Amino acid sequence: MPELTYLQGYSESLKAQVHQLINQQRLGQVLLSRYPQPHNVTTDKSLYQFTLDLKNQYLRSSSPLSKVAYDNKIHVMKHALGLHTAISRIQGGKLKAKAEIRVATVFKNAPEAFLKMIVVHELAHLKEKEHNKSFYSLCCHMTPDYHQLEFDTRMYLTYLEIFGKLYQ
Repeated sequence: MPELTYLQGYSESLKAQVHQLINQQRLGQVLLSRYPQPHNVTTDKSLYQFTLDLKNQYLRSSSPLSKVAYDNKIHVMKHALGLHTAISRIQGGKLKAKAEIRVATVFKNAPEAFLKMIVVHELAHLKEKEHNKSFYSLCCHMTPDYHQLEFDTRMYLTYLEIFGKLYQ
């Protein structure tokens, strides 16, 4: 049985269900029935606009984003699914802050719901730095089915690891 690297924090009963889907060669079918096609947000420019639209809808008063991009250096095994960085620099007598969001390149060919979940997660870090109750409440405010999407994203990554591409 393959190790479910992406599902480590979940209950044994959920992991057993995923193992069963893998053994029956049905994990891909389940994912495709829920998420039949990938998104079309494939460039850094379109990802920036996608992120900005969500930010403007839910977090208008938060700090501006200086950059949003896909990053092929993020390896989901070692890092998170996306990264947020805040860089502060002194220019002259002023303190300048830059906020950046980077999304793992593997999500260029994923369902839009998964991309939205990752972007929402990184946007929530603009307001809440820690993964606490307020952080997850904010994520659920922006995407009510946030926790289900996170689980499904992890099943998608499991599928990719075992079988390869889901979408042709």
